Amino acid sequence: MTTRTAAIPNFPNPKALIYAPAGRDAQVAASLTDQTGLPSIAVADLRQFAASLDEEIAVGVLTEEAVRGNDLRPIAAWVAAQPSWSDLPFIVLTQRGGGPERNPAAAKLSEILGNVTFLERPFHATSFISVARTALRGRLRQYEARARLEALGEGERRLQTALAAGRLGAWELELSSMVLSASATCKAVFGREPDVEVTRDDLIASIHPDDRDLVLARLRQTIDTGRDYSIEHRTIWPDGSEHWTEVHAQLYADRYGSARKLVGVCSDTTVRKTIEENLRRLNENLEERVRERTREVNAAHQTLLEEVAQRERAEEQLRQSQKMEAIGQLTGGVAHDFNNLLMVVLGNLELLGKHFAGDGKAMRLVDGALQGARRGAALTQRLLAFARQQDLQVKPVDLADLVSGMNDLLRRSVGSSISIDTTLPAKLPPALVDANQLELALLNLAVNARDAMPDGGMLSISLREEQVVGNDGDLGEGAYLVLAVADSGTGMDAETLKKAVDPFFSTKELGKGTGLGLSMIHGLSVQLNGALVLTSELGVGTTAELWLPATEQRAERPAEAVLSAPQAASRLKILLVDDDALIAMSSVDMLEDLGHEVVEANSGAQALELIGRGRHFDLMITDYSMPGMTGAQLAEAARAIHPSLPIVLATGYADLPAGTDIDLPRLAKPYNQDQLAREIAKAVAGEADPPLRFDSRISGSGAGRPETDDAGDEIGDGACVV
Repeated sequence: MTTRTAAIPNFPNPKALIYAPAGRDAQVAASLTDQTGLPSIAVADLRQFAASLDEEIAVGVLTEEAVRGNDLRPIAAWVAAQPSWSDLPFIVLTQRGGGPERNPAAAKLSEILGNVTFLERPFHATSFISVARTALRGRLRQYEARARLEALGEGERRLQTALAAGRLGAWELELSSMVLSASATCKAVFGREPDVEVTRDDLIASIHPDDRDLVLARLRQTIDTGRDYSIEHRTIWPDGSEHWTEVHAQLYADRYGSARKLVGVCSDTTVRKTIEENLRRLNENLEERVRERTREVNAAHQTLLEEVAQRERAEEQLRQSQKMEAIGQLTGGVAHDFNNLLMVVLGNLELLGKHFAGDGKAMRLVDGALQGARRGAALTQRLLAFARQQDLQVKPVDLADLVSGMNDLLRRSVGSSISIDTTLPAKLPPALVDANQLELALLNLAVNARDAMPDGGMLSISLREEQVVGNDGDLGEGAYLVLAVADSGTGMDAETLKKAVDPFFSTKELGKGTGLGLSMIHGLSVQLNGALVLTSELGVGTTAELWLPATEQRAERPAEAVLSAPQAASRLKILLVDDDALIAMSSVDMLEDLGHEVVEANSGAQALELIGRGRHFDLMITDYSMPGMTGAQLAEAARAIHPSLPIVLATGYADLPAGTDIDLPRLAKPYNQDQLAREIAKAVAGEADPPLRFDSRISGSGAGRPETDDAGDEIGDGACVV
């Protein structure tokens, strides 16, 4: 008995608990339990008896008269709270005739204590020892059951740990009912959430149709023969993705040999199968890869040389780009300031001409000065075009109509010794361009071609549509119209071609060109979000391609310019704001000559002070670039005071700085009195259209063929856009 007790884990000292307060009952009971090999503990009252009950107590001994009429609830509560493996045996010593069949009180005690043996007194010692040993054997079997349950629980925990570590999902299939029990990992292997109910039919339906018959056949074979189930198949998850699943199971049968259930594990082997497939393909293609690698090694030296050359070209392009950017910033600033000076010169010359209308000699002098000033204006336009700062009026334009409309002008410009061939396909989309600036650029290219063919030749002008996909250097992704001008002239060598778009580069002799023709066209194309592409070869000719962004908007037909000044508006009170005293004086004179009353302010703050005093103005004309407060800021502040005040913004820049969100009519500097009168009339009338533009073919005061240089610069005022 002692050996068996010691073999039970965690219970080395089972004991008997005795409560027999009368006479020598406790001593007798302790002596008899000792003979069974079970040490005992005697207590003095029921409260201590209930407090001493625990899992090490193997048997409880009570006398019936000691518990009669006492509170047994603590003992009953302990008995009811025993774990599932425990059923503590009690021995109750009763008086003669006090058994439960004849003693209702004893029967009630049996209900409270549960596992009770009643022993009537007087009794023989061997009877007590036999009852005590029987109770001890039952208790020891309970200890053994608890040990097995703990061992099973530990094994279950180890199994779950192993399954989790191996990412294995456990499942059981009851064959009689086909009820499936699956762990969360098993559900995840089949693409299901842990809280989703999954049936056998669900899992069978998720198997790839090409593998389903094989899986069902293997299952039937395992059930019929008892052979272990092992298979790997494809599974379609609820999201439509395909995965690989490996499943293993064994058949469990009852004691009669009948199949009861299948118990198994499953795992997701998609990653392994992918690796195996990649390895298989790698092995299949190994020879080809070796040959390819050999070709790569043989070409490595050439590739290295090309990369070095490409890097050198990139560095050269970077240096060129930095140089062009620096020159552009410098020329843009100079041109803007020069525009202001020309504004003063042109305005005063125009007014001076009116005073000498009857003096022929004086008019010739004034006209000569005007022509020189206009040529200066044309030069500033080219400088601003190169610096990407000229004012553009971008609209959808039908390029075929534009080129066709210039046909007569182009033929007069290139002369009779040169034939012009045009290829203008129908149904091309419009392009987003400034029609006047594009006409000037096309005229420049045509005159370049003329000078490159002194003995005559062929000038080809064509249009086509191109699609740019991805990042193509300077061009963004999208549709473009390509306006190509090709000649059969002398062409340029590689060194000259590299410098062709540089500002002030010219192959003409000194004094016969400014070297801004192609640089202006290049600046225009970039400002229009396009590009200028030049190709040339000595003795073959040159092709210039203007890549211009296409649009789905309907093309607007350019209106012919109206040269006559509009009818003078009624006398207006105009606030003129300009920080440059010379420009302000010239503008005031032109406005007063038009019959208006002018109040002059030389800063935005002074203008706001005049408006804030409540003085009435019919119109405000303000310069944009002023210290302290720009014209746009002044316009916003003035509109806050006088919301209906018409405002015209005079500027020499193409675009206002980022963040300037104001929609105002703009008057491009330098402007003449006619343009000023038109803008005043439109602003007062409330029109929102941009300022009128003058047709480059008829607005200049000069005549004859424009002068050019070899690099493509046109310096004649016949193509000037005022």
